[in-house]
Amino acid sequence: MASYLAKAGISTVLLEQELFPREHVGESLVPAANRVLSEIGFIDQMDAVGFPKKFGAAWTLNDSPLAKTYCHDFEGLDEANIQFSERELKDFEGHTWHVDRGKFDLLLLQHAASLGANVVQGVRVKRVDFEGEGVGIITSVGRKETRFDVKMVVDASGRKTFLGNQLKLRVLDPVFRQMAIHTWFEDFDRLAGSGCLKERDYIYIHFIPKVNTWVWQIPITDKITSIGVVCQKGSVPTKREERFEYFWECLKTRPRLYEALRSAKQLRPFKEEGDYSYAMKEVCGDKFVLVGDAARFVDPIFSSGVSVALNSARIVFPAIVDAVQRNDFRKSTFAGYEATLRRGVKNWYKFITLYYRLNVLFTHYVNNPETRLDVIKLLQGDVYDDEEPAVLRAMERDVRAVEHDPKHPWHAALGDLTASELQAAF
Repeated sequence: MASYLAKAGISTVLLEQELFPREHVGESLVPAANRVLSEIGFIDQMDAVGFPKKFGAAWTLNDSPLAKTYCHDFEGLDEANIQFSERELKDFEGHTWHVDRGKFDLLLLQHAASLGANVVQGVRVKRVDFEGEGVGIITSVGRKETRFDVKMVVDASGRKTFLGNQLKLRVLDPVFRQMAIHTWFEDFDRLAGSGCLKERDYIYIHFIPKVNTWVWQIPITDKITSIGVVCQKGSVPTKREERFEYFWECLKTRPRLYEALRSAKQLRPFKEEGDYSYAMKEVCGDKFVLVGDAARFVDPIFSSGVSVALNSARIVFPAIVDAVQRNDFRKSTFAGYEATLRRGVKNWYKFITLYYRLNVLFTHYVNNPETRLDVIKLLQGDVYDDEEPAVLRAMERDVRAVEHDPKHPWHAALGDLTASELQAAF
């Protein structure tokens, strides 16, 4: 966001509480991110650093009990994979990247500064004062309190949801109650969870025979792999040590993955990410907008959070430029951004909900030539222009058919989300 604004010649201050570099989750980009990185002039840095290139994605079920139960009569449903280049996308030339977020975010911070943004690290924002003509941002460094007077504020505080909390806008998602337990491993065999697939540098999503539970596998370097278990918060033990054991219990349901991880070297302590899913009653108002996780977070599946984070900055940027030029920072100036963001997130939300409701339907659609490109479009993060993609309507019809037919081979594979929840305006 700061790069967009500074590049346009708008006086911008970026207040960052952390001292970079710092660890962060969300390590795999989607192709729609490339357009953002291109527009702010950051593609060359991505290539220079040597982040692993991400050409595609894969989903596996092969050594899980689910594969034998639900995929026996449907060849190919135990694995699915796509290459993002199968469908053309603006500013996308065949690959995106996996990233070490500590390094990636530091480079983005430095890039914003190089474009002219005033970057201040180690500063904690205490409150935002909207009284009067402008906006006052009150910060503290140690015991010293400082006020920044600005025309408007963009909240990019991530899942800390600073303004969402201050203005009491934040509401928890009524459907998703997910959390993640994750860490890094060295010398992990990245093909351990696959059957026929040989693409070591894809992102892998491994299905787990537990309700709404899956494993991410993301290359960080040639040797280092990020592994995370995403599960229902209610199913995880309350004691911290027992939660880490739960990580291994989930992996045991995929024996080859489990043995490969036990043979690898764990590089970092386990970290947890909770209270994943929430929305805001407003994502803009007079003199403020919310972007990225500060505006909305659904679930880490399909790298949807990173996609929303980067693309929300791209979408709102022209409205902020217009506001500066007209000196009009009323909510109505940003109404188009709110509509576009909510449309895109709604499409992500339905796609993710359908995935959790019936995993095998997703792999069926990926492997079906008639629907494959439509699914790839969603996986590319190209979700903001269509009011409701036809492929999502078709998937919902199929889910309803399975729900209403107890004799359907996939009926027992239904997750605990219901069809009625697919209609939720949330």
